[in-house]
Formats: sequence, structure tokens, C-alpha cells
Amino acid sequence: MDSTQYAELFLTESREHVSAMNHALLALEGAGGGAGVGSSEPVTEIFRAVHTVKGMSATMGYTAIAELSHELESLLDRVRRGSLDVSPRLMDLLFRSADMLEAAIEDAVAGRGAPAGAAALIEALRAFDRNTGGFAAIPAPAPASLWSVEIPDGEGIGVHIRLNRDTPLRGVRAYLVIEAAKRAGTVTAVAPPLEALQAEQFGDDFAIRIATDDPEAALAVIRGAGDVAEAVLADAAPGVFDLAALDQMATDALPARQDGARLQQHVRIELRRLDMLMNLIGELTITRGRLAQLAAGSSDVALQETVTQTSRLIGDLQDEIMQSRMVPVGQVFDRFPRLVRDVSHAVGKQVGFTIQGKDIELDRSMLDEIGDPVMHLLRNAVDHGIELPEQRVRAGKPAQGRLTLSAARDRSAVVIRVEDDGRGIDRERVLRKARERGFLEAGRTDVTEEELVKLILRPGFSTADEVTEISGRGVGLDVVTARVRALGGSVDVRSTPGAGTAITMRLPLTLAIQRALLARVGDEVYALPLTHISETVELLPGALQVVKGRDVLVLREDVLPVLRLRELVGLPATTRHESEQVVVIETAERRAALVVDDLMTQQEIVVKQYDAVRGGSSLFGGATILGTGAPALILDVSTLL
Repeated sequence: MDSTQYAELFLTESREHVSAMNHALLALEGAGGGAGVGSSEPVTEIFRAVHTVKGMSATMGYTAIAELSHELESLLDRVRRGSLDVSPRLMDLLFRSADMLEAAIEDAVAGRGAPAGAAALIEALRAFDRNTGGFAAIPAPAPASLWSVEIPDGEGIGVHIRLNRDTPLRGVRAYLVIEAAKRAGTVTAVAPPLEALQAEQFGDDFAIRIATDDPEAALAVIRGAGDVAEAVLADAAPGVFDLAALDQMATDALPARQDGARLQQHVRIELRRLDMLMNLIGELTITRGRLAQLAAGSSDVALQETVTQTSRLIGDLQDEIMQSRMVPVGQVFDRFPRLVRDVSHAVGKQVGFTIQGKDIELDRSMLDEIGDPVMHLLRNAVDHGIELPEQRVRAGKPAQGRLTLSAARDRSAVVIRVEDDGRGIDRERVLRKARERGFLEAGRTDVTEEELVKLILRPGFSTADEVTEISGRGVGLDVVTARVRALGGSVDVRSTPGAGTAITMRLPLTLAIQRALLARVGDEVYALPLTHISETVELLPGALQVVKGRDVLVLREDVLPVLRLRELVGLPATTRHESEQVVVIETAERRAALVVDDLMTQQEIVVKQYDAVRGGSSLFGGATILGTGAPALILDVSTLL
């Protein structure tokens, strides 16, 4: 995972937790400390804040922060359990730890590494004596007789490392510890040899030599590698921490405090407020259209200039609000590798899963809606698409199947695709199941690829022979289609027998405001989303031809089926109008020529919820308000192709 794109977000959230920690420390100090305070709310709040920072920093790969948080968490746990009283000396240490944690966070995000006093403070946290409430001597390395290996010969300093008891995959963990050490210096020798470590031919400890200019920093890196119970220098001597010296060391390492507040790059805003802003800008967009229409009929030049400037400012405001709602699809996609892993294990298949385009952004409301459709497609691909390993080998394929989830921008839309290299759609199996369920007439075999896909997308259809936890209930692709169309998008299925299947969802960037082309038939105006429009052409005499009894339009090298909007909406047919226009509509790779009486203008429309009449046409996917104040229905292009 590339964590750099989340660094600013980590910084903002970590600052909030450190702030909460400081407030809780003040409350704890104000409570007077002493025995019995361990279970108090301030201690719990401090522990929770430190624990959260520890988890976030470990995820981001900020080892120094994670190690400092871990030692601070261990000390606080002793306070929570009542084995350590809250004393003035402990409070001083906790306040210094909060300051050092803040400095470590700032330095890590800035790429500066750990603050100079961080290693000493970590040792102080480890050495704080539970009995005396002071700093005990830092223990010297254990006698050589207590280590199972001797320090190997080589350049640099010797380090004894002991893993936690019951560490799983000890050989792998030892290897990871050594790899971590290489980030802090040059590892010149390992005992026992690396091959023995990887084969788990060692006890709980091993030793290395490392050439480094900063031994304390190297120890900090090694201790933060995970499952390390102890890591000490072979020639270290016992030492005692002096609190005053520690205070000065920590103070020197901290950045200078500013009188003003630190500049924040991010703020938290409730989604409810963002939704309210979007609703308000939507209403303002409708009013802008009405105002522009009124100004167009006026001869007042000053009024027209003012309206033009206002329209531009409203447009800029709309862009900023929409950008504030945009989030990377990776926030949803990152949860799917675990899903694919669990499903593939459940059905006994080997699947290599790849995610592409995680940085593509979608409106927050749209992102919340796509999780379930993508989940259904991935489960379907693993269960129905990709074959068992032995079947793939017999077919000349690798035993491990390939599954790809990708996102990409395409004009004013986002294209999300789930693609596998499995068996493809089994035509005969689909037709047999369709006949069994009464979806297809018995004996009919002349089913086109388009009709085959429509069968698969029907509610209640499944090719599974039995119901399992994963499939067989007939809930899957029809759910995907219904959800995507409700979002103003379209679904396209492409499959090659024996080679795999690709299912593509084409979605608008946002649910609230879309760019649309207004078209007229008769006295009625309809909105056509630009997401599904490739071009417009004038319908010239003789441009239409008849193929197999159906009108088609020959456009350059393409032959497009002709649809008449007048007929689709139930208006009476008329003789051909001089200004008839053609809108070339498309979803995925399907295209058609939609004939309208006239084209009016392009404009941004505010999508309103549309409750269709029961049993009515599924032709429309929403409604909007025009500048005249009149409503207009939004055509759902995906229902036409």
C-alpha cells in the first residue's frame, strides 16, 4: 500500500488524538493521582488515544511512533491495572511522552525520522520502576550463559535479540527483524546463519552485528519490528536515567511552540453538513438557470453582466463543494482482498487478486452505494467464473486464476470493471437453467448473446445446482444491475467461453448534479445525461436505411439501430420534421441513434428522486427542474440498449 497519499490525513487525525491525550492528562493531574485512579476515565481516554495512534502509525510504517506508542501503552496499562500509582514523577514522564509523540508524528510525516530524544524516552518508559515510582537502572545485557548464541564476528556493534515466547512462524519473524535492521545500518553478520533462522533451527534468541552511526536508533528499529521481547547491545552497561536530564533531552528535541495555532491541512466535517451543502448548491443551480433565462430576455446590459458574473461564481462554488465530497475508491476497494481470499478458500480455488485505479475519485454518496455491487461481482467471479485448480491445469491454464478490479475515468463518468480469466459464461448451462425456471421457451436455441446476458441478469436466476453460503439463491447480478441503474449508470457484460468474463459498471461521478443535454419532442423536454452521449448529428434526408425491417442509421462505418424518443414516451407519430436531430447514445460498447424533434442546450441539472408510477415505464431514472421552473424527466439510457 502506498501510504504517502494518506500522510496528511494521518497527521490530522493523530494531532486530534494527541490533543485529546493532553486534555486527559490535565484531568488526571487535576484529580490528584494516587492509588485507585487507574480505572478513572482520564486514564482510559489516554490509553485509547495512544492505542489508536499506535495502530495508525504501524499501518503507515512509522516505526518510531509505533514503538514509542507501544511503550507508553504498556506503562498506561500498568496504571489501569492498579500496579502503578499516579505520581508527580509519572505525570511529568507522561507529559514529556505526549510532547515527544507529537514531535515524532510531525517528523515522520515530514520524512525527518525520529526526534533525537525519542530513543532515550523509550528507554525511560521501559525503566520506570513500578515500586519506587522512579527510574530504575536500565538492565545490562543478560549474562552470556542466558543467551543461546554468541555474538558473531564482524564489523559494527553486536546486538542480542530475543523473540516473544510462542511467536508464530519464528523463522519468518527473525528474517523480518533482520530486514528491519538493514534499514538502520549494514548487517555484517548473523548467528546462527540466516538459513538456520529461516528453518527455525534456533531457540528464542539470535544475534547480529550491525554497522551504524546511531546504535540507539538501530535498537529502536529492531524493537519495533514486531514480536521482539528484548534487543540489547552486547557491550551495553547499566545506566540510570535522571529525570532532569531526560526533561532537557526531550525539550531540546521538541519543535518550538508557536503562539498561534498550528496550521491544519484537514478538518473533519459531518457528512450531514456536506449533504446539506450539496442540496443548497443544487437549489442555487436551479435558481441560476431561472435567473439566466430571465436576464436573456432583458435589454439591461448591467443586469446581464451581473447575472453572468453570478453564474460564474455559483459554478466555482459548485465545483469546490463537489471536490470536497470526492474520495478515492480505494477507501472501498481496500476491503475486498480479504473478501476474495475468504471466498476462494471456501470454494477451494486459487485466485490472484489485483486492484487498479484506487486513486480514482467518486462522490462520497456514490462511493457508499457501489460497495455491494462490487462485492456481488467479485463473489460471482470467484464462485462461478474461475475454475478449480485441477480444471484450469487440464485446460492449459495456470492453477491460480486471475481476478482484476479496476477503476478509471472516462469523460464525466467512472468505469469500474471486474474481470476474470475463468471459464466464461456457459451458454448451454444458462439455457438449460432458464428453461427449467420458465424464463425461456422449451426447444428455443436461437438466443442471441444480448438475450443470453439478459437471462443472467434476471431476478432469481442462478446456475448453481445447490444453495450454499456463497451462491445459489438467485441474488447477485440482478442486484448489481438494479443498483447501478438506480444510480444513473449502466452494466455491460462481455464473456468469452474458456477465456473469462468482464463486467463493466459505468457510473456518473456524483448523484446530485449532472451535465445533461436537453432534447424536445412535441411540447415536452427531456434530459439526456452526457455520460451516455458520444455525439449529435442532424438527420439528413436519406440518412436512414432499412435492414431486416428495422430503421438503421449509417454513421461513417457504424450501422446504428434507430430509436425514436417520440415513440418511446408514447407521443403520436408525426410526419418527419425538418429539424429532426440524432443523439448517438452509448453504454459500454453498445450504441444507438436516438431521434428527437429538436436539441435545446447543454446544462447542469440537479437530479431529484423520481418515484415512478407502479407498472409505469422504466425509461426514466430521475427528474429535474428547468430554468423555467417546469419539471423534466431524465432518460435512463441504459434501459434502451
